[in-house]
Order: sequence, then structure tokens, then C-alpha cells
Amino acid sequence: MHVHAHGGSDRATRVLRLSLAVTAGYIVLLLIAGIRSHSLALLSEAGHNLSDFVALLLSLFAVYLHSRPPSAKHTYGYQRAGVLAALVNAATLVIIAFLIFYEAVRRIEQPQQVRAGVMVWVAAAGVLMNGAIALMLYRTDRDVNIRSALLHEIGDTLSTAAVIAGGWAILVTGQSWIDSALSFGIGALILWSSFGIMRETLNILLEGTPRGMELARVEAAIRAVSGVNDVHDLHVWSIGSETSALSCHISIADIPPSVSERILRDVKRCLHHDFRIDHTTIQFEHVVCDVAHGCVIPVPDDSH
Repeated sequence: MHVHAHGGSDRATRVLRLSLAVTAGYIVLLLIAGIRSHSLALLSEAGHNLSDFVALLLSLFAVYLHSRPPSAKHTYGYQRAGVLAALVNAATLVIIAFLIFYEAVRRIEQPQQVRAGVMVWVAAAGVLMNGAIALMLYRTDRDVNIRSALLHEIGDTLSTAAVIAGGWAILVTGQSWIDSALSFGIGALILWSSFGIMRETLNILLEGTPRGMELARVEAAIRAVSGVNDVHDLHVWSIGSETSALSCHISIADIPPSVSERILRDVKRCLHHDFRIDHTTIQFEHVVCDVAHGCVIPVPDDSH
């Protein structure tokens, strides 16, 4: 665990709890206003905010699990709990988006008169609420779990702002199809915000190279350390969204362990400073290595 984990978790917990309470109240307002005004855009926003509520709830649970210390059974702790929560959040967004698309098509085929004035005022309250929640989340932890909840809120802020513009357009033109068109836009925004999170979480769960990190740069940095002759069997993956791990074999000269300790310190310092990698498993070798059945095996010089 990082030194700042507990402080960041406490702050994130307070923000998430407050956000849950405010979001629940706004969902009720959207449902009542959407039904009374016959606005699909407001009902779509209610669905979007319901997904936000679930996202915030999952994020809160993930923050709790993430703060639990490692154990003999879970030696890295529960860092991937937040990753799983983010993946579920993104998946729910995709489902919500397609439900909105379906209802928008149905509304185009069977238009309903929309009370645009109610749309505007309720949406204005939503912009203030979602914007405030997004700002609070932005100032807390930056892991993928919190960022997925943040994306929900940013998407809500933008889509609710679009509802305000659409409400004014309906007031001016009297064209109710604008409500359905807005719903299509909201659905597209939801899909866009979810795909990026799904890509990142699946990359973590599949133990791919961390986002924004190039394996060739890591290898070059290790090779540049004085005393390193070669690097092979290099692997870098993510334990959680903010924690990366590395394992590799490094060839060095046939020197005493007391001397190789300096090389190990320099390599770890380089990995921490340049790539924020602190969980490392590094094996030193001073013989030629071969690969058999996927494993790197030292081969003595006199071996055939």
C-alpha cells in the first residue's frame, strides 16, 4: 500500500457518500419531472443518473475493499476490486445507452407533447449538482475506479446541459422531436464514456502493459544502468489501476553479491523515478540463458 492510501481513501469515501445522497434525490426529481412533462430526455437522464448511483455505490464498496491490508490469502490486498467495479460500471452504461436508443426510436414513431419549461429548470439543477460532484471526485483519488465514477458525472453534466439547450429549442420551435434527438445524443455520450474505461479495465485484468507505458522504454532504461549487460524475460503489468509490477532477468558480470547490490539499488531507483514501478522481482545472472517450455533457464558455459 502507498503511504497516502488511507488519507485518499477517507476523502474519497466522504465524497462518494455525499454524492450518493445528492444523486438519489435528483433521480426522484427527474422521474417526477420526466413523467409530468412527458420528456424522454429527462427520463433518459433519470436512467443515466441511476447508473451513476450504482457506479458511485460500487466505487464506495471498492474503496472500502482497497483500503483493507494484504493477507496470506490475498497477498496484494484487494487492489483489483476497484478495477472490477469500474468494469461493471462501464457495462451498465452500455446497457443504459441502448435502452435510451430504443425508447428514442419509439418516441419518434409515436411523438408526445413535451413541457419544455419543466425540462429546462430541472436540467439546470442537474448541471449544478453533477458539476459539483464531478469537481469533488476530480480532487480525490485518481485510480480507474474513481475515474470511472468521474466520467459518469462529467457525462451527466454535459448531457444535462444539452437538455437545457434542447428545452429552449422546443420552447422556441415547438418541435417535440428535439427531445428524442437529445436522447440519441445522450446515449452516444454514454457509450463514448464507457468504452475507454472498459478498455483500460480489461487491459488490467488481462495483465497487459500498463496504460501509457512502453515496454521498450523500460528495457532501455534498465540497460542504461551501469553494470547491466543484458535484460530479458521482461514483464510489466498492473496489480491495480495505480500500482504496476515488474519482473525480469538481468545479466551482470561474475561479481560478489555485495557489489551487485549497488546495481539492484540503481535499477529499482530508475524504475521508481521514471515509471513509478515499486513492486519488482529481479533475478541476476552471470551465465548464458536459454528458453525451454516458456521458462528462462541458466545454461553453464561448459554445457552443450
